[in-house]
Amino acid sequence: MTEAKPFRVIDTGVRDCREQIACDQALIEGHKAGTTPDTVRFLTFPPSVLAGRHQAISQELNLPACRAAGVGIGRRVTGGGALYLDEGQFGWELVFHKATLGITSLGDLAREICEAAAEGLSSLGIAARYRPRNDIEVDGRKISGTGGFFDGDTIFYQGTILVAMDGAKMAGLLNIPAAKLAKHGASDAAKRIVTLTELFDGAPPPAAEVKEALLAAFAHRLGIAPEWGEITDGEERLAQEIFDSEIGQDEFVYGIDDPGKAADVLSASHMGKGGTITAHLRLEGARQDRIREVLFTGDFFVAPPRIVPDLEAALRGVPFDEVEGAVQGFFDAAGASLMSAAPADFTQALQAAAAGRA
Repeated sequence: MTEAKPFRVIDTGVRDCREQIACDQALIEGHKAGTTPDTVRFLTFPPSVLAGRHQAISQELNLPACRAAGVGIGRRVTGGGALYLDEGQFGWELVFHKATLGITSLGDLAREICEAAAEGLSSLGIAARYRPRNDIEVDGRKISGTGGFFDGDTIFYQGTILVAMDGAKMAGLLNIPAAKLAKHGASDAAKRIVTLTELFDGAPPPAAEVKEALLAAFAHRLGIAPEWGEITDGEERLAQEIFDSEIGQDEFVYGIDDPGKAADVLSASHMGKGGTITAHLRLEGARQDRIREVLFTGDFFVAPPRIVPDLEAALRGVPFDEVEGAVQGFFDAAGASLMSAAPADFTQALQAAAAGRA
């Protein structure tokens, strides 16, 4: 019988959204450096909206409404779509070594972790199921969204649990495309989600009980041994440094805003199994047949996130008739992990944008 792998469990409570994201990055960097052990973290946000790592923030969030409501505005280090979070939900995340579970595919990893989380929720008396690529549902309605990535040998994977939710408030703060809702048979965002409060007729299990159910399922399904502990002073210091230098700053949060506004930018989207990829493209040359620069936005997942700006840099100056080979060659050489998206999805987004040439 394989011995269970020890995992520290911590709960960092309610913190400002940018502080929570800085803590994510601190745990990742600490784990890569060998100072942070394999860890499960629980966390809670005050009213906040979070854009995904690669999203154009003003396209995904209703920023005037967010500012009027006084909610926190941040950007995650993971891909995926925009979220509204408050004290009615809590987050869970795992930071661990790739060898711990012996899973090398991000898609396989997502399935194993999400099925474990679904098992934990089901143990409370509901029928939770994993829905690829990254949702946990009850009767076709989302109760948990998830996402993650590899960074070297470190894996970071996170999700949320909807205990209670003001669906109307969420819908007013996020710009949720009708096409995304239609994929799930929902006419509006509030109907797409379900909460433990609704499922338990207004009397959901305490959050502490839900967390213990998740830990028990992670132990059973993933073969780990969770043990409660505390975040260290060193991790807190590193989180503050990351907050001050990057994640807490407006430049990081608003750095990808609305690239399609510029007159010389060609923009188009491609929706594939791994999410929506939008290419914002500038061309050059007498025939406008060479890439001057490109920016990719969307709710896709790649690992690690820095692969996307590396791809954008690699495509500068590439003749457009060579773009398919250039994209495929980049991913082959980079060893990137794509959850469901494929190199061809990035190529198709570029081709769709270029189709708008005069």
